Amino acid sequence: MFDRIDAFVRDVSTIETEIALAERLDEICREMGFAYFALTHHVDIRHTPGPAIRLANYPSDWVDYFDAHKLGPSDPVHRASHLTSVGFAWSKLSRLIALTPRDLQVLELAERRGIGDGFTVPANVPGEANGSCSFAIQAGRSLEEDQLPLAQLVGAFAFEAARRVCGVRMTGPLGEPRLTDRQRDCVIWAARGKSDWEIARILGLSHETVTEYLKRARERYGVGKRTLLAVHALFDGTISFNDVMKR
Repeated sequence: MFDRIDAFVRDVSTIETEIALAERLDEICREMGFAYFALTHHVDIRHTPGPAIRLANYPSDWVDYFDAHKLGPSDPVHRASHLTSVGFAWSKLSRLIALTPRDLQVLELAERRGIGDGFTVPANVPGEANGSCSFAIQAGRSLEEDQLPLAQLVGAFAFEAARRVCGVRMTGPLGEPRLTDRQRDCVIWAARGKSDWEIARILGLSHETVTEYLKRARERYGVGKRTLLAVHALFDGTISFNDVMKR
């Protein structure tokens, strides 16, 4: 089976269309013993500006329900995938997040439509909406544990292929950094709740210089408030949660 996975990885690296990628995913999905796959960004797919990925072969009535209730951002499997870097079985969801009554209802409704246990591979890239590649068995069947490492490999490479095919991945050379080193320092301290005056004292700068650095940083992100500046810088990886939380 590893030879088959190797062939799949080489194949999808040159695929040019979403349809071709979905066909390859459907084939490998069934070879691994799954019935369904869903490769998607965790967004409301119908109201998302810019490119967003969704390739899936779930039952159409479940897809309709999923979209009508805008479950892309709130689905429990999606939320759990934001908290880990490796794949996980849906039966282990409660180890990652506290399941709400609404979450349990969503899982029950999916099972009623024939979707049983599954395995999800997170795909969280800074600067992009979070995503994942999931594989699911038919309701009433048991997940084959020995297939999960293979699903991890398939999901990771399939999502990267989808980013390329759908025009999400940056393919050209990286541009100039969005923030200078000193602007980044100021944003980190602002995200920690420090005022311009306090940041100036900490970094050995004048109050006016810090104010100007943060103004330029907000302009580069196109936002007007310090909170949004910190959110955007965290989202695209310019600063990290470790930077903000560090004492």
